[in-house]
Amino acid sequence: MVSIKREREAEVDDDDNEDGVVTKIRRGRAVEDRRSRHCPYLDTINRSVLDFDFEKLCSISLSHINVYACLICGKYFQGRGLKSHAYTHSVQFTHHVFLNLHTLKFYCLPDNYEIIDSSLEDITYVLKPTFTKQHITGLDKQGKLYRAYDGTTYLPGIVGLNNIKANDYANVVLQAFSNVPPLRNYFLEEENYRGIRRPPGDIMFLLVQRFGELMRKLWNPRNFKAHVSPHEMLQAVVLCSKKNFQITKQGDAVDFMTWFLNALHGALGGTKKKPSSITKAFQGSMRIFSKKLPHPDLLPEEKEALLLTEEYQEQLSESTFLFLTLDLPTAPLYKDEKEQLIIPQVPLFNILGKFNGSTEKEYKTYKENFLKRFQLTKLPPYLIFCIKRFTKNNFFVEKNPTIVNFPITNVDLREYLTEEAQATEKNTTYDLVANVVHDGKPTEGAYRIHVLHHGTGKWYEMQDLQVTDILPQMITLSEAYIQIWKRQESDDDTNNHTGA
Repeated sequence: MVSIKREREAEVDDDDNEDGVVTKIRRGRAVEDRRSRHCPYLDTINRSVLDFDFEKLCSISLSHINVYACLICGKYFQGRGLKSHAYTHSVQFTHHVFLNLHTLKFYCLPDNYEIIDSSLEDITYVLKPTFTKQHITGLDKQGKLYRAYDGTTYLPGIVGLNNIKANDYANVVLQAFSNVPPLRNYFLEEENYRGIRRPPGDIMFLLVQRFGELMRKLWNPRNFKAHVSPHEMLQAVVLCSKKNFQITKQGDAVDFMTWFLNALHGALGGTKKKPSSITKAFQGSMRIFSKKLPHPDLLPEEKEALLLTEEYQEQLSESTFLFLTLDLPTAPLYKDEKEQLIIPQVPLFNILGKFNGSTEKEYKTYKENFLKRFQLTKLPPYLIFCIKRFTKNNFFVEKNPTIVNFPITNVDLREYLTEEAQATEKNTTYDLVANVVHDGKPTEGAYRIHVLHHGTGKWYEMQDLQVTDILPQMITLSEAYIQIWKRQESDDDTNNHTGA
C-alpha cells in the first residue's frame, strides 16, 4: 500500500516528463491500466469548443512550454503537476480530460493517468492533420463535399480564413498559394522540409513550419469547423518580417507576396543557384535591354555627342523573375458629359505588350533615366501577374480603377518569348487558377480572391470567412490585382473554353 502511494506521488510530481506516467502504468498494477482504457469522463469532451488554430500558450502564465488543452472548455493550461495551472483548473471546474499539445497524449486530471482510447483520434487529427501520398495525388481529382463537426459542408482547400483585424491582404495570398498544386503538395508532407538544416538562431524557418501547418489545416477533410484562423501563421509573419507586415494594419498584397516568396525560398535553403519548391513553381527568366538617356536639360548637340559614347549604348542582361508586373494605362482625370467618370477597360494582351521585346518604357531614378525593353526567355509552370494599380507620390497613394479584360483560359504567351525560347518551349498556353481583387480606396479597401477548384472545375469567391461559388464570366469584371496562371500540360486541355 505504501509503495503504491509513493508511486502515485512520484507521478504527480513528475510534471514535465509525460512518459513517466506511461511507464509506471505499464509496470504498475492492472488497476492503473484499466483506468487508462476505461476513463469515465470521455463523454464530457465538448468538440464544438475545440480550436487549435491559435498560439499554443498557457492562458494564465502565457508560457508555451508543456501546454495542455482542456477538452471540456477549450482553454490552454500549463503543466500537469500538483500545483500546475491545468491541475488547478481540473479541480476548480471539474474538467478532467486534457490533451498535451506537443506529445498528442490525453490525460485525466487530477487523477493524473494517461487515457488510451481510439475515439479520441479525430481530435489529434484536427490538431495535427497528416496526408498520405495517395491522398495528396487524389486531391485534384475529386470534388467531394465534407461535413464539419458543426454541421456545415465544405470543400477541402476552399475554406475561409479568419480576418483577425486587417489581415485580408495576407489571407488572399495564402489562399492563392494553397491552390497551387506543386506548392501545396510539397507543404502537405512535413517530411519534405523537416530535414532542411538552418543556422542556429535562424527564425525564418518558423515561416516554413507555420505555412505547412496552415496548408494541412486548409486541406483537412475532417475539420471540426468549415473555416481556419491563420493566427499562428500571421504571428510568424510579423516576427520574421520585423513588423513590416502586421495583423492590425492593412498592407499591400503584392508587397506581402514579394516578401513571402523570397523569405520562403531562403528558408527552404534556396539561393540564386540552388532551387527550391518556390522557384520550381514560379521562376522564369527574361532578357532586359537597357539604354541610358542623357539629361533632358542638356543642349541637343551635347545629347547627340553623349549618345555616341559607350556608356549610352544599349546593354543586354539576363534576369530571373518570380512574377511579372503589368503597367496599366493612366486613368482619365476628367468626368464625361454625363458628370460621371468612365471606368476605362484594357485588354490583357495590350498590357502584356511590355514583354514583346520592342515596347520601350522610360524608368527614372534619382539621378539617371533609362529606356528599357523586356523579352521572356523561359516560362514557369505557374506564372504570376501583378497588375500595378497603385502609384505613390509625395502626398498620397492613387489607385487606377482600369478593368483588365482577360480570358479565363487559353492565354498564349508564345509571342513574348525570344526566337530561341519559342523553339524550345513546348507549351506556352496558360489557364487562370487564382485572381486576387482589391475593392475600395487605396489605403483602406478590402481584398477578395477567386479560386478555381481543380476537382470540380468550379470557381469560388472567398472574402475572409465568406465562401460563395461564382460564374467565371463575373471574374473578368473585377479590379484584378494579382493573378496566378497555370501552364497547360498537354494540347488535350485546350477543349475547355470557359470565360469571357
